Amino acid sequence: MKPQQSPIPRAVGFTLLLVPFLALSMTARKFYEDDPLKQEPPPLRADKVAERRISDAYDLFSNTLSKRGERTTKQKAVPARAVNTLGEVADNAWFTNRHYKKRLSIEELVRGPGDQNAPDAGGPLTVVSAKTEGVTPGFVMEDARGRRYNVKFDPLQNPEMATSADVIVSKFFYALGYNVPENYIFTFSRRQLHIAPTANVKTKVGKLRPMTERDLTELFLKAPKLRDGRYRCVASLYLTGKNVGEFRYYGTRSDDPNDFVPHEHRRDLRGLRVFCAWLGHDDSRAINTLDMLVEENGVQFVKHHLIDFGATLGSDSYRPNSPASGNAYWFSWSSAAAQLFSLGLDVPRWMRAHYPKIPAVGRFEADIFDPEKWVPFYPSPAFDNCLPDDAFWAAKQVMAFSDEEIRALVKTGQYTDRRAEDWIVQCLIKRRDKIGKAYFAKVLPLDRFEVRDGRLAFDDLAVEHKLSGPRDYAVQWSRFNNDTEQKTPLAGETGFPLPRSVQEAAEGEYFAADLSAADKQKTVTVYMRKKGGQIQVVGIDRTW
Repeated sequence: MKPQQSPIPRAVGFTLLLVPFLALSMTARKFYEDDPLKQEPPPLRADKVAERRISDAYDLFSNTLSKRGERTTKQKAVPARAVNTLGEVADNAWFTNRHYKKRLSIEELVRGPGDQNAPDAGGPLTVVSAKTEGVTPGFVMEDARGRRYNVKFDPLQNPEMATSADVIVSKFFYALGYNVPENYIFTFSRRQLHIAPTANVKTKVGKLRPMTERDLTELFLKAPKLRDGRYRCVASLYLTGKNVGEFRYYGTRSDDPNDFVPHEHRRDLRGLRVFCAWLGHDDSRAINTLDMLVEENGVQFVKHHLIDFGATLGSDSYRPNSPASGNAYWFSWSSAAAQLFSLGLDVPRWMRAHYPKIPAVGRFEADIFDPEKWVPFYPSPAFDNCLPDDAFWAAKQVMAFSDEEIRALVKTGQYTDRRAEDWIVQCLIKRRDKIGKAYFAKVLPLDRFEVRDGRLAFDDLAVEHKLSGPRDYAVQWSRFNNDTEQKTPLAGETGFPLPRSVQEAAEGEYFAADLSAADKQKTVTVYMRKKGGQIQVVGIDRTW
């Protein structure tokens, strides 16, 4: 299968103005002078973005009972969009290339989105309001410097479980490339808290009333207390900008002029499925996203975030995760039928998983874990559309994390029980390797193409990560017509040194190298162009 990738549209606003003229004056081309784009064009100014809220119940039932968005089928593969000609996601308002493209140091990984804005532990802390969203007890707090945080606690029977997960996973997602808040493990005493005169709580019938000390007391009765009488929480720094609601995993925001690629076709959201599987983030739904209207370089636009990672790494925020989490949707007709017709005797394999008796871990494991069968809490259109090249894009980033780097990131969760830290590290390493093994086998896993010392060079990621033995590759060189997309084979050129006709090409000429190994159905076509006197890799196509 070979879906044609849809590259990033250029200068969208300018193009729309010139559509009638462009239709007459331009012919279709596969590559343009600025390919491959490493960063999307500057965003258009967003002046009419309205605040909106997505109903969690509606999102759950609509995605469970119907198929939202445009879907890939066996008859028609819908390729990923918002990718450049190399099949990579260019830096944009959703995603910024980090650890895989430019390896972060241990210090940078640990710092994550920031480490300079932890709450001021020495001054008074003001409770601004009760936290009314989510299932965990908490409140909104300001420190002495006026910085505002969402504060959440662990469940009574599982100290450190949700707070550690929230901090650890936020740093993983940042390193992978997503926009996330700064999350901090924070301890404080009850006497430091003061309730703001304007603080309110929402009653069961949805009305607001002034917050009282009794409300705080009831909240703290549900939170574990440390031996010294203090409380441990995760304090999530408020994001910069104006909160304009969540995003869905399908469709677009009609009030955002930069949101023109259906979310179910974004590679950064399709590949997110692999990352969520690795980190046990089955709660990756619309309610745990956030769109912020921000201003950068004088332009106002919407920036898209992932938030709230307390339900990861075996945690369900207010209790250990269910054994079904990540293994089965909360409801599906097929599983319901299987249970009905087997009279409940059809016991799925994941029900036999082993979990350690470590309160801070919850239910997280790696032996039963199958990345190809992993599912979120309910169906996600973007996740369902994840094709082998989307999964490969994500898997290579997961495999980029070394054992040492994983250990360093898990340490930021500040587990006091070393067994918890060791278990999470071991599971993440095993799950990482399973992801690489599963998705590197779906395609010919060649990457990092470049012309080096007069040869076409690349890395075989399966061989590099010792998931496959060395293999032989075949290559066929062709001259490539950028206007008609026709290839004319160069007779006898089947080696990796650049053919003479390529080395002596005129400025602007294009060539293609078709690579394969034992499985001839899995190929990579590498496109090159003579520019500035150099032969440069300009594009990649994959088949599987």
